[in-house]
Amino acid sequence: MLNMGKMLKQMEKLRTEMARAQEELGNARVEATAGGGAVTAVANGHGELQSLTIAPAAVDPSDVGLLQDLIIAAVNEAQRKARALTDERMKSVTGGVQIPGLTG
Repeated sequence: MLNMGKMLKQMEKLRTEMARAQEELGNARVEATAGGGAVTAVANGHGELQSLTIAPAAVDPSDVGLLQDLIIAAVNEAQRKARALTDERMKSVTGGVQIPGLTG
């Protein structure tokens, strides 16, 4: 029979480690660029956009569509990197066990 006290301690340890990992992800930063660095997007480990930098040379009033595409590309890549960072961190916390909603 399983030792219930031991299992509860392990669950509490996992909860604590996951809370710490979530806090670390909130402080983590991932960066992505598009257009050879014309647009740079920075997101935190939760995928929330933190900053967006647009090089003056990328601003062409006659081609706003290109700038919009560059912004979308940079933001999407930053969010992809954030998801990968989150997956990696959560897998290290759970020992590689996939928990729905926490690991990819």
